[in-house]
This record gives sequence, structure tokens and C-alpha cells, in this order.
Amino acid sequence: MRVEIWSDIACPWCYIGKARFERGLAEFAGRDEVEVVHRSFELDPDRPKGETVPVVEILSEKYGRTEDEARGMEEQIAATARADGLPYDTAHRDHGNSFDIHRVLHLAKARGRQSALLDLVYRVNFADERSVYDDEVLIGVAVEAGLDETEVRAVVADRSAYADEVRADERDAAELGARGVPFFVFDQRYGVSGAQPVELFTQALERAWSAR
Repeated sequence: MRVEIWSDIACPWCYIGKARFERGLAEFAGRDEVEVVHRSFELDPDRPKGETVPVVEILSEKYGRTEDEARGMEEQIAATARADGLPYDTAHRDHGNSFDIHRVLHLAKARGRQSALLDLVYRVNFADERSVYDDEVLIGVAVEAGLDETEVRAVVADRSAYADEVRADERDAAELGARGVPFFVFDQRYGVSGAQPVELFTQALERAWSAR
């Protein structure tokens, strides 16, 4: 059985949702028969490459809040993440174009290291002072996940590399009606949106398995 997860590394609920899904999967009796595929979804595709801004500024602009209110929003999300055992640093987070990160994640998928790289990218984006939108940071994280540095550098330098795969994921999401992430599809039968409770993910897995 296949579970497909559309996400963007800029999305804190994707970070939380991945952790919750994996805990739900661990409780599922058929977990060894489940293939998990992470698919691309850009929340801010029009932002120029290399342009990053503090997350608080983005939240303030998007929701029409003061910067203090936006910091409060970040702190609330951080509290939720920490309650799920996830580190979250509200002081240094930035936001940028995630297209190159998605392309490298597709390289990682081809090399069997996709989930490992996604975990590291999330860690850097939500818990480190480094910016994953920086090419050198991204390359270093990919190497840490087990990818070949020369190959990663070549993909980062060539913006057409794995671009078709990213766009195909995004078209599929649009066809499924996914307007936000995280978005989970269980065995091409059932869709679940958002960072749901752990037990709901286990139930979705059981339901999809029974329907087979």
C-alpha cells in the first residue's frame, strides 16, 4: 500500500504532520507493507530565488497582524511542535523559495534517501540558526543525508534538473483539489488534510488497508 504526502518545507504543519503520521504508521499492524512517498507542493512559488525574509514578517503581511501578534502565532505553533517532541526555534526562522529544495528532494527519492533528507531539511528550517534556502547549507544537509556532493551540486546548479518531477507533483495536487498542505492520500483511495492526531492516521491506514 502506498501513502503519498504532499508538503512544503516552509510549512510548520507539514513538519508536525510528518511526525504524527510516522507515529500513526508505527501503530499500524501492516506498516512493513506501506510505501511512503513525499511529493512537492510550493507555498510561495513566485518568490524570487535568493530572496529570504523573516517568518514573522511573512505572517504579519499574510494575516494582517502586527509583528508582536505574528510572533505570538509562531510561539503557538512552536508549543504544538514541542508537545509532539519536535524542536522549534522561533527566533531565527526565515522564508524563501523552496523550488530548489524540492528538486534536491527528488534526487534523494531517486537515491532512496528522501525521508532522511526531508527530516534534516525540516530540522534546519525549524530548529537551527542556519537557512536551508542557502545553496551551501542545502548541499551540506543533502550530503549529511547520504547523497553524493558532486551530484547534489550539479542538481542545484541546473534548475531544470528534476523540475519536471516537481511540476508533476504540483499538477497532481491541483487535480486532487489540494489547496494546502500537508495533504495525505492513502492507497489512491482516501485523502486526509492537515496535521491530524496520531490515531486518525492509524485509522486511515486501517481503512485503506481493509478496502483493498
